[in-house]
Amino acid sequence: MNTPGPHPADTDPAARIAALEQARAVAEAANQAKTQFLMGLSHEIRTPLNAIHGYAQLLERGAAITPSEAGRIIRRSSEHLADLVEGLLDISRIESGVMKLNRETVALRALVEQVAAMFRIEAQNKGLEFVFSLPPNLPTWVLADERRLRQVLINLLSNAIKYTPSGSVTLSVRYRSMVAEFEVADTGIGIAPEDAERIFQPFDRGGGRASGVAPGIGLGLSLSRMLAQIMGGEIAFKSQPGAGSRFLLRLLLPQPNSAPPDDQARGLPIAYEGRRRTILAIDDDPGQLALWQELLRPIGFNLFVAGSGGAGLSLAELGRPDLVLLDVSMPGLGGWEVARRLRERFGREIGILMVSGNASELVGVVGTGDHDGFVLKPVDQQLLFGMLGRQLGLIWIYEGSAPDVAPVAALPDAARAHLAELARLARTGHVRGLSAALVALAEAVPAAGPLVARLTAALDAFDLAAFQKLLAEQQPEVANGEKTP
Repeated sequence: MNTPGPHPADTDPAARIAALEQARAVAEAANQAKTQFLMGLSHEIRTPLNAIHGYAQLLERGAAITPSEAGRIIRRSSEHLADLVEGLLDISRIESGVMKLNRETVALRALVEQVAAMFRIEAQNKGLEFVFSLPPNLPTWVLADERRLRQVLINLLSNAIKYTPSGSVTLSVRYRSMVAEFEVADTGIGIAPEDAERIFQPFDRGGGRASGVAPGIGLGLSLSRMLAQIMGGEIAFKSQPGAGSRFLLRLLLPQPNSAPPDDQARGLPIAYEGRRRTILAIDDDPGQLALWQELLRPIGFNLFVAGSGGAGLSLAELGRPDLVLLDVSMPGLGGWEVARRLRERFGREIGILMVSGNASELVGVVGTGDHDGFVLKPVDQQLLFGMLGRQLGLIWIYEGSAPDVAPVAALPDAARAHLAELARLARTGHVRGLSAALVALAEAVPAAGPLVARLTAALDAFDLAAFQKLLAEQQPEVANGEKTP
């Protein structure tokens, strides 16, 4: 039996030294890449944090800045942070093979138009011409992972604008035989041939392509190529130094057999039909609880909040909610244990949606009997309301729509006193009192739910004229201030 001889590096001192030198060079290069990555990551994190911190202080001091402007900047900065964290997690998921794509019906034309509108302003602010073209045969609906597709387009357009000091940036789309091609072209500084592969390496930050251009953290192009590949597509590019670049994203995007329900294209709901539903939110983060209140109370939900698992169980006993939004990671009594106890106590009488900012916490437990679904932070409002609608069997009311409701004449006499009080408060413009009166009407007369939903929507829009018109349509003598019998 022949046994392998010693490796040349084991017997040749010079070869062994050369191998050690090569290993050291590789280690040093890895350490340098890690150091550069951490420096870029620190810069990327500090920039939006400084904006959030600064504008929060301005609001606290009552500075001459509108809340909407501050809120817009804070929201965009927080979204940038969330995207940064998600990008890091995506790289980890792809490399470990646990990345999963959603196959959903996507409004392709609307998605591309939204992305174009976002970057048109950015290009104009930099003095660039933004050219955008869509083909007439582009389908309205396709099957894709909307979030990932948007992410890749944003990365490509962001780079194009960043590395184009003057001239133009172009986004054009072509569609044929179920294949969509998204081309992003610019008249920027271009890419040297020796950098053709480096720009797609994780943590590469452009190799100093442009002086005076703030580098990113080196995840955009590498993540975009990875996402394109797992979506079954590819990214190709052509570039000439000093003459610009052209990136081409090619994906198979088939059309669905049927169009989605109308509510998917109607934006966010402003109310819902039927009786008033109760939701219990359990989270140890006060900021998240405040967010639930801002999102859910204006829509017409009764909302109770609890800062711990134990307090949440007690409130569930007292309030008997229709649904619980339950944070997974809490000190003491954790979310999964709370879900188990809620299910033991109430069975399927209440829905349970688990909430987490870490998708890996939900791996292996999705579909178990202790919960009915999950919501990821940061919360996508469209997905959230879609899930709430399915769990609670809601019929949503949208801006500009009017549900078919039964006239108030069909309501019991107990509603008349409440309607008279609403009419009185509407004439005086007592908004806070109207909110309380609507809650009282919904609780006292469940059959008035559809009317309460419409009145709540008008009140949330501060449209007292529409509010009074609704009352007048249902019971003219009450709205006009006459006494009820």
